[in-house]
Amino acid sequence: MQLYFIRHGQSENNALYDETGGSVGRKDDPDLTAIGHQQAQQLGEFLKIQRPALDKPRRDPQNVAGFKFTHLYSSLMIRALKTAGYVADALDMPITAWPEIHEGGGIYVDDEAGVPQGLPGFPRSYFAQNYPKVALPDSLTEDGWWNRPFEPVEARIVRAQLVLKDLIKRHGNTDDAVAVVSHGEFFYNFIRGLLDIPEKLGNEMWFVMNNCAMSRIDFNEGFTAVVYVNRCEYLARELIT
Repeated sequence: MQLYFIRHGQSENNALYDETGGSVGRKDDPDLTAIGHQQAQQLGEFLKIQRPALDKPRRDPQNVAGFKFTHLYSSLMIRALKTAGYVADALDMPITAWPEIHEGGGIYVDDEAGVPQGLPGFPRSYFAQNYPKVALPDSLTEDGWWNRPFEPVEARIVRAQLVLKDLIKRHGNTDDAVAVVSHGEFFYNFIRGLLDIPEKLGNEMWFVMNNCAMSRIDFNEGFTAVVYVNRCEYLARELIT
């Protein structure tokens, strides 16, 4: 299996942090900004470029022969779904929602005391109406896809490890090329789990993912290769955020 991790395009909260250095006024489920839409569109255009096959079958660590995704998963957060939509349209392929690859904390806002409070998130009918081409999980109801308290920090690495196990269960020992549209902190925790980075060291480092950047990890029989991280040369210079 080849795993292609894609971070969503710039969100309204990303832009807020860039402008203010803080999260006061953040939205619980922000949309893409105009820049975020442009980033996602350029990503889709890059992925659909038709490239000639290699003369001889060999390892292709830079995808010079192109990207031939077999599966496309997305978080249910709006910024991820809209980013995935550009990829799906460009490649003419379906999207499967994967709620567990959400950003750390879940759907929440801070109360007047600054304590994060969990919110329901959008219900099934919202996604069915606004994202009819997305395959939704049976677990999604009208109560909202999140509908639970704020996710504590210590739970996030555990969730990422469970997603990794599920990913291997779904696609391990296959030639699938799996694209996952998710979030920066989730990628950090996913890599921590994959590389078994101790908690103490994990708190002293970070794996950077720009908006609409890609990282590739190959799961081969007997070994795993981190092929590249935070690739985004396909974005115009002014769109790198």
